[in-house]
Amino acid sequence: MDFNAKPAVVIWEVTQACGLACVHCRAEARPRRDPRELSTEEGLGLVDQVADSGAPLLVLTGGDPMERPDLEAFVHRGVSRGLHVALSPSATAKATRPALLALKAAGLHRVAVSLDSHLEKNHDAFRRVAGSYRRTLEIARDAREIGLPLQVGTTICALNFRDLEAMAESVGALGVVLWSVFFLVPTGRAGAGLMISAAECEDVLNRLYDLSRRAPFAIKTTEGLHYRRIVAERAGRRSGSGINDGKGFAFISHRGDVFPSGFLPASAGNVREQPFGSIYRDSPIFRSLRDPSRLKGRCGACEFKALCGGSRARAYAATGDMLAEDPLCAHIPQLQESRS
Repeated sequence: MDFNAKPAVVIWEVTQACGLACVHCRAEARPRRDPRELSTEEGLGLVDQVADSGAPLLVLTGGDPMERPDLEAFVHRGVSRGLHVALSPSATAKATRPALLALKAAGLHRVAVSLDSHLEKNHDAFRRVAGSYRRTLEIARDAREIGLPLQVGTTICALNFRDLEAMAESVGALGVVLWSVFFLVPTGRAGAGLMISAAECEDVLNRLYDLSRRAPFAIKTTEGLHYRRIVAERAGRRSGSGINDGKGFAFISHRGDVFPSGFLPASAGNVREQPFGSIYRDSPIFRSLRDPSRLKGRCGACEFKALCGGSRARAYAATGDMLAEDPLCAHIPQLQESRS
């Protein structure tokens, strides 16, 4: 896919309202909906814009997308326009089996839940709501029983990175098709103290690769782009240009602002003023992020920069420069080694 022409994945934060108060929340979600969020009519128009951009996949997230009573209409519109539509609900009482059944009937492609520890008390502490762990398992069970493919997301941070194998076992027991492992970016409520070190990240990535060799589900990383380097080095698979913030990927806020990532708060425009597709294709921010020759530091010198490129969101959070090197990568590029 030509990422200059169209994105592969678009995530729309339909609302910031949420009943949880997670310690790492990017959105800094709150209990009530923002009156400035896109209306139903604007939301349906946005779904059309995403379809017109050529993107194949739209993910509805939040906050908690279940806070929107018009969610089913968005799913139906997306499916009618040829999009695969996925949903990432919060583990609250709103994600009921009847609600999931209605969304499946509207054409929902997949549901994704978050599980951040194999231990109930640790997960609930992370989400800061008692019962969140059990509610997550209930939603996962309902999705599986009604035939909705299930994805689980886990945020890797200083609180849980040692428990990777136990987490993988818990994830596998849920019958998932995909485990999405997110490497924390210090933005929103997430402080830098929650991040693991670059050496710890390297160890986690290698353990993930070992797990991928025997797990009955697929594994992907989010904001852990250097997993592709690990796979290339250990499996000899090195080809193509990988998705990254602004490069095959876009995030749209509840107010219509378009960002390269939900973790990279640099707006490239607003869909209330300009079509999403033109923002993605033509904005200077997105164009610069799709040009690996503009990367700096070790990322700029790296032999894997087209495949990986490092987390642009984490670089921005650490330095204020979205083109700087990713501080969570321990790799020393061959070009840099040859100069030393």
